[in-house]
Amino acid sequence: MSEDQSQQFERGTDGPKVIVVGVDGSDSSLRAAAYAGGLARRQRALLAVVYIQPVMAAGAAFGVPVAETTDEIAEGLIAEIRAATERVKDIFDVRWEFHTFRGDPYSGLVTAADDLKADAVVVGASEQAGHRIVGSVAVRLVKAGRWPVTVVP
Repeated sequence: MSEDQSQQFERGTDGPKVIVVGVDGSDSSLRAAAYAGGLARRQRALLAVVYIQPVMAAGAAFGVPVAETTDEIAEGLIAEIRAATERVKDIFDVRWEFHTFRGDPYSGLVTAADDLKADAVVVGASEQAGHRIVGSVAVRLVKAGRWPVTVVP
């Protein structure tokens, strides 16, 4: 193996070291975060909790304060996660970080997983009926074939 190859990043060769979990405040995303937290604890991996702030130009055109609303959601999620980790800090020790990215959920999670060098991605199952036809974020991530993807119901 050449020196260049030995320096190259290899995903998933020794279990996940960075686990990305997408959260949006839905029940399924919070279950995904709990599952990913347990996985991170068992694997001694870094848990990267990611919230994708939607970009809604149409909403902004109608005077809806979209950025403020999504910032409030992100702050609320951080507060929830901090409270949950505080409750279990004497039982479980999980290293975690919170990140926000802007965009649609699929593209945002792809960017997050790439930027954070994720070894695994965990998402909640879609709670929207229309996704059965168009395809959910989870299905699109699996089809991308770039990381192991776990979908939590």
